[in-house]
Amino acid sequence: MQFKSFSDYYPYHLKKHSNLTCRRLHFLGTCGVIALFLIFFFTGNLLILTFLPLIGYGLALIGHIAFEKNKITILNHPLYGIMGDFKMFWDILFGRIKAF
Repeated sequence: MQFKSFSDYYPYHLKKHSNLTCRRLHFLGTCGVIALFLIFFFTGNLLILTFLPLIGYGLALIGHIAFEKNKITILNHPLYGIMGDFKMFWDILFGRIKAF
């Protein structure tokens, strides 16, 4: 599928993340990415950055394979996929999307 803008993409992203457990795993993965980035920022330890994809997309992959039963959307739309994960994180955090 082709999207003209992120606002066109985001409803598709949410549709691919309709399972609550999958959303929770994405939320936890994004929390982990933010925490690792902060640790890197304060320590300067470059090794920390190697764990970003493992934490962020490791949990997402589990959510998609075990619970959502679909493919990770980032493979087809890398930039929009990352943006969608962070927007979904904020929407969950502020109660605009149910996950917890």
